[in-house]
Amino acid sequence: MHGILQTLSDAIIALISSTGLLGVALLMALESACLPIPSELIMPFAGYLVSTGQFSLIGVALAGAIGCNIGSLVAYQIGARGGRPLVERWSDKTMFGKHELDLAERFFARWGASATFVGRLLPVVRTFIALPAGIARMNPVVFHVYTFVGSFIWCLGLAWVGQLLGAHWNDSAAMKTAFHVADVVIVLAVVAALVWYLRRRRRASAVVPQDQP
Repeated sequence: MHGILQTLSDAIIALISSTGLLGVALLMALESACLPIPSELIMPFAGYLVSTGQFSLIGVALAGAIGCNIGSLVAYQIGARGGRPLVERWSDKTMFGKHELDLAERFFARWGASATFVGRLLPVVRTFIALPAGIARMNPVVFHVYTFVGSFIWCLGLAWVGQLLGAHWNDSAAMKTAFHVADVVIVLAVVAALVWYLRRRRRASAVVPQDQP
């Protein structure tokens, strides 16, 4: 698992290093289109490049937020055009199953349009919140405004952390330790999510419909 995470990190770093803010926007668009590319890796590295003078903090936050809006539009359209049946068929091949869709829909039904803003500030939830918004056919203008504002705050915070750590990387042993601790936390989170997903799929496959022999 650590090797997979390292490979993903290397790919993210290489793309941002070669394409700049365009790479930041592209990666955040893919994450918001419900692909498993963690913004917790993308934005802190972009923040590190801020500490080297390559980017500005506001610039990387804007690039990330714009990318989130582009990717969210894809997920929104999937929900709006295909409705729940299409999302359910698509979710069979992902970690976002019917149970998660039910939770997201209830969350959206309870909080309405503000769920789009709040969801953008929550790990994991932020990746999928556009689907129930599309199913509910939320006003597109409001959807994009809330998505942009919430995403900008999220991207700015992560990039700021990356900038802070990067600026003190060479002169602070505590900062180096913080980076290593963050790596361990991310690895544990990925492992926990994978174990949960495999166990849920195993339980689901073990259930035999009553009308079958």
